[in-house]
Amino acid sequence: MKPEDLQLLVTRSMPFGKYKGRLIADLPGHYLNWFARAGFPPGEIGRLLALMQEIDHNGLAGLLEPLRPR
Repeated sequence: MKPEDLQLLVTRSMPFGKYKGRLIADLPGHYLNWFARAGFPPGEIGRLLALMQEIDHNGLAGLLEPLRPR
């Protein structure tokens, strides 16, 4: 993980699927867990989804709040 990945979680939108357009940090846990079981997509989006799944799974999503744009 790179420190700037945390900022990307609160600024990058999901580019495809049921939650297209929703911020990665706002994706529901069940959707992130589905990716964890089925496999994350390749590239940056997969890396960010895996990171968000780990954050959500460990109950740390609140740590992203100070990074959100106002």
